[in-house]
Amino acid sequence: MKKLLLATIIATAAFSAQAKDIVDTAIGAGNFKTLTTALQAAGLVDTLKGKGPFTVFAPTDEAFAKVPKADLDALLKDKAKLTSVLTYHVVPGKVMAKDIKAGKVKTVQGSELTLATAGGVTVDKAKVTAADIVADNGVIHVIDTVLMPK
Repeated sequence: MKKLLLATIIATAAFSAQAKDIVDTAIGAGNFKTLTTALQAAGLVDTLKGKGPFTVFAPTDEAFAKVPKADLDALLKDKAKLTSVLTYHVVPGKVMAKDIKAGKVKTVQGSELTLATAGGVTVDKAKVTAADIVADNGVIHVIDTVLMPK
């Protein structure tokens, strides 16, 4: 009985120590409520819980607050446009901050983001405010502005 209890405790500890997927990591951070609401509205939660790997440039709630409320409300109701905006924040593969190079990268949405590294990393002029938040299916880099595809 003691061995079974000990094995259960060890297994539970090992499970809770495992990394979470990108969505659960964002939810756990607490400052991505608007992003997670948008992911749900666009039907992208399962995608970002998938195998990946993904690199997500994740706008905080503060970044979403810069978008006029009427525009944000309209975006949340337009699934196709919302999907386009959200997938514009995602790059295939797991790209850590030390591996980011200035230039263009193709997004899951299909357009390109422009990365710059002078004076800190920027993505289409949005500043990366926190980097390398590792999830089990990729990495999150926090940005201060919502990116809009051209």
